[in-house]
Amino acid sequence: MSELSHVVVALMKGVVHRADDEALFAVLVDLQTRIRDYVSVIGLDLLLDEAEGCAFLRQREDGAHAQAGTASLPPRLVPRRQLSYPVSLLLALLRRRLTEFDARGGDARLVLRRDEIAELVRVFLAETGNEAKQLDRIDAHLKKVVELGFLRPLRGEGEQFEVQRILKAFVDAQWLHEFEQRLAAYRAHHLDVGDDR
Repeated sequence: MSELSHVVVALMKGVVHRADDEALFAVLVDLQTRIRDYVSVIGLDLLLDEAEGCAFLRQREDGAHAQAGTASLPPRLVPRRQLSYPVSLLLALLRRRLTEFDARGGDARLVLRRDEIAELVRVFLAETGNEAKQLDRIDAHLKKVVELGFLRPLRGEGEQFEVQRILKAFVDAQWLHEFEQRLAAYRAHHLDVGDDR
């Protein structure tokens, strides 16, 4: 298999991290122009962040096809995932925490304990009399974020997770701003409902 094919297959499977395979990532960086040309034929774009050490493929949006003069859209190769409110909230909170961590400098890896993550989210969730049930729900949301590839459990470290830097590419400033607006509306509605009781 050629180097180009090897890299494209890896990208089709998901995010390519430099930390996971430095040799593959180096080839990806060297061949990035050829990879972009190759995947553009099937309506995909390569997003490469050398500073953060990650790369992935993203489906072109409708506007990109219109500009390219494509009459019909190809089938979606990269699935869109509808995220629940708690998962979106968790991603936003992790992204904010990553930004704060980067601003302080120091270590390149942000590692959080399960209880730290739970405490981040708990403030925003509806109060319940059953703390164990609420923690089970938070664990389910945490598992989903791990499945999406934004958190990586650390082996042999108990309940610790590394926040994956790919989160910065998926949760950008515009996404955070829109989520903050929705969160403010949610809070206002929740307070209004509470006042009516």
